[in-house]
Amino acid sequence: MRNRMKQKLLAGQPAFGVSVMIPSPQIVEMIGGLGFDWVLLDCEHGTIALESLELMIMAAEAAGITPIVRPANKEPSSIVRVMDRGAMGVQVPHVMNPADARDAVEAVKFHPLGQRGLAAGTRAARYDYKGDLDAFVHEANDETLVCVQIEDEDAVPHAEGIAAVNGIDVVFVGPSDLSQSMGYPGRPATQVVRDAIDDVVAATLAAGKVAGLPATAEALADTLERGILYTYTHLPKLLAAGARAYHDRTPKDTKVLAFPH
Repeated sequence: MRNRMKQKLLAGQPAFGVSVMIPSPQIVEMIGGLGFDWVLLDCEHGTIALESLELMIMAAEAAGITPIVRPANKEPSSIVRVMDRGAMGVQVPHVMNPADARDAVEAVKFHPLGQRGLAAGTRAARYDYKGDLDAFVHEANDETLVCVQIEDEDAVPHAEGIAAVNGIDVVFVGPSDLSQSMGYPGRPATQVVRDAIDDVVAATLAAGKVAGLPATAEALADTLERGILYTYTHLPKLLAAGARAYHDRTPKDTKVLAFPH
């Protein structure tokens, strides 16, 4: 399967996604129908189990968008489980240094690029219907995307080294966790946090890699102007924006009907 979102990024084009934390293939299908390039299926903070994850990945494929998964943690075993379900890439949380970044690549890529376990019966391998694992390995190594998250204060000084790791496609800054790590929880706009974010983005772009950052509709233009191509909004933010637009058009003098008891 071609990773259209990765191809856009490699061509220097932005790719727009939506982060989903609840188990719903239908929501993924709608995201595809609404014109987004990809979906982030969040297994770290959300309630998505492996069985639901597999169905959501199927929905993404059917809708023509790229399924990227944030695994529960950065452990290789967690990464392999989501890749075997058919994920086209991962966004690995709490990467602290180049060694963590190399471990992520190793878990996503097969030999000679990594050490991902190879099983014929997985959905990712199309259940080996055609008995052509060699072709699957080559396709997977070409098409899968490796995104690592820098979201801890101690990781910021290692941004240059993390971005330089072979096989890393995207370095994503997690502003919420980073703000907490730096002592300003929930306040990523604080200048010292903004400076740290800028440092990571600059190091990433200098290494020739794609920078990532979440962005609401209001922040999207600024995000793109900074050269950030990998971006998404959260599903609740998307719903809230739509709800506000709807309510803004609601007549202000609408009467509330009194229902009989």
